[in-house]
Amino acid sequence: MLFTVSVVVQLPAHSALAGPLSYSSDQALEPGTLVRVPLGRRETLGVVWDAAAQPDGAQLKPVASVLEGIAPLGAAWRQLVGFAAGYYQRALGEVALAALPPQLRELDAAQWQRRLQRKSRKAAVAAAAEAPPPEPTEEQAQALARIQAEDGPFLLYGSTGSGKTEVYLRAVQEALVADPQAQALVMVPEINLTPQLEERFVARFAPAFGRHALVSMHSGMTPAQRLASWLAAHTGSARIVLGTRMAVFASMPGLRLIVVDEEHDPSYKQQEGARYSARDLAIYRGRLESRHSGQPCRVLLGSATPSLESWHHSRPAADGGKYQRLAMPSRVGAGRLPAVRLVDMGQQPRNTQLAPQLMAAIGARIARGEQAMLLLNRRGYAPVLACGSCDWKSACPHCSAYRVFHKVDRSLRCHHCGFAERVPRACPECGDVDLAPVGRGTERLEEHLTQLFEGIARPGAEGEDRRVRVLRIDADSTRHKGALEEQLAQVHAGAVDVLVGTQMIAKGHDFRRITLVAAVNPDGALFSSDFRAPERLFALLMQAAGRAGRDASQGAASEMWVQTAHPQHALFAALRRHDYPAFADGQLAERMQAAMPPFSFQALVRADARTQQAAQAFLTQASSAATELPGADQVLVYPAVPTAIQRVANVERAQMLIESASRSALQQFLAAWQAVLHSTRRDGGIEGVLRWAIDVDPLMV
Repeated sequence: MLFTVSVVVQLPAHSALAGPLSYSSDQALEPGTLVRVPLGRRETLGVVWDAAAQPDGAQLKPVASVLEGIAPLGAAWRQLVGFAAGYYQRALGEVALAALPPQLRELDAAQWQRRLQRKSRKAAVAAAAEAPPPEPTEEQAQALARIQAEDGPFLLYGSTGSGKTEVYLRAVQEALVADPQAQALVMVPEINLTPQLEERFVARFAPAFGRHALVSMHSGMTPAQRLASWLAAHTGSARIVLGTRMAVFASMPGLRLIVVDEEHDPSYKQQEGARYSARDLAIYRGRLESRHSGQPCRVLLGSATPSLESWHHSRPAADGGKYQRLAMPSRVGAGRLPAVRLVDMGQQPRNTQLAPQLMAAIGARIARGEQAMLLLNRRGYAPVLACGSCDWKSACPHCSAYRVFHKVDRSLRCHHCGFAERVPRACPECGDVDLAPVGRGTERLEEHLTQLFEGIARPGAEGEDRRVRVLRIDADSTRHKGALEEQLAQVHAGAVDVLVGTQMIAKGHDFRRITLVAAVNPDGALFSSDFRAPERLFALLMQAAGRAGRDASQGAASEMWVQTAHPQHALFAALRRHDYPAFADGQLAERMQAAMPPFSFQALVRADARTQQAAQAFLTQASSAATELPGADQVLVYPAVPTAIQRVANVERAQMLIESASRSALQQFLAAWQAVLHSTRRDGGIEGVLRWAIDVDPLMV
């Protein structure tokens, strides 16, 4: 007897076949089973999706093979994928197959069987005795007690240095000890934060559970490593999974706790393909797992500067709050947050890079054997290379952006399309050899500091190198494998006096010797057209300030310096008081008046085309045809406009904002609009449209 089974596969983008495809099978296959099926002229991986196989599949293509030895993917996992596909307006197969490790998608049944037959090489169980964990502070103990007593979701609002990681560790331990099958998922926003967190988790849990019980999941791993981690999580042998946003889709049958560290970080929002928010999906997954297992799966969001959406959801339940807010305002060891000092750059000589008083403060730290950190969120030597005789600037020929000057390798490099070439010997327009950098990036700041401190001796023994050591950490200096770990080790060992870097050094790192942090040029976000820019800037500055004085003995003397031309701005007033609640409440009041999220709901439709005219015409025509769709009367569709950087890699980009006071009305409209967008591209008579995509709950508008 043949059975008909529905299988989801990864189809081309914007395919009209967005749902499961029907195949025949000589056996009834359980939903969640991984199979290989024919698709056109190739064979591909698929997931059996329907609730029950039905007889009579005689006229259908047969399932090619079943991947034996892998338990079916659970109902909660499939429901999570289905929700993500529907909410973020993507094909079901695209989300489902992207959530599986790439190597699993590439192996056929025979290759998979050969892999199963190879002996697995488990990591050795750590033999060292478990070091006793520190006693929890009163605030940590109160937070943990509420996590155990209530269902959540929880927002752990703790100042930098308050010991949020210790709360995560203890919450994970309590979950694993309570149930021998329990699993925990701990997410971090960026790959560079994974190794140090993994080190702490290994030290805490390897003695009791074995090193193999903890795995990582992030895009920096090899395909074989990702497959091994996924299988360990799927089989339940991995009790703890540490990962970036992709880990929210990890198959974990015993999931009982989800931790989202630095939940405010925009890196949790996927910017390509299915543009999902891993933080929001974590909340939804917690509810799903609780419903399917009958046991609570708690979700813990943690941050010193929560997203305004999470802060709003954690208001009192009587006011409509959905989350439980847990507050830890004090630093461990009675340490103090750094004093914030503002430098009015309007009172400094023109073109001053670093104010004299800031340089004096840095010099004083170096003389005491302490470390300073300077934050400049712009890598490269200078944003632009320009000719002093004509109007030539280092524009990218493929993008509507400038190429950044990198002095280290004498290159002009576009940070959008990647196009790079050597710096020309003379101006391409007029031939003048006097080409000068305009503005500054981390490379230039590093060079400037090295020159300023040349000839100044740092503390040290007679005969050792006492020159001031300046280290730069950014995406350029950490390109090579292991470079970031090596550089961070130098900072922790005290081999660096001044650390210069972008936002990648501003969060999550426990630098014990840093007592001064300075933000060199943060004003750009104060008057941005993006309504979320002040929120991101405040979070970045608060996180950066938190790197100073983490050793309680130095907390009272630690400082955060901010060079700004607008010292009277309300954002800096809140920063000086370390008063996130006041800043958040002010921003939320402004957003309520303007009907901005979280008081409204948004989506962006983006179009890429050969010309800007074609991109905007496509969006305009599609919106004109959508006026009678369900939910259209509750949705406001704005005119099509170019994106902030409208040309990237010779592709013109435009976008259209859709806004509604009702989330359900917006979802209803977008679901119905999909067919209109498909038909407009296919039959609209507009040439040159390459692709389009819907971004629900966008972070960049």
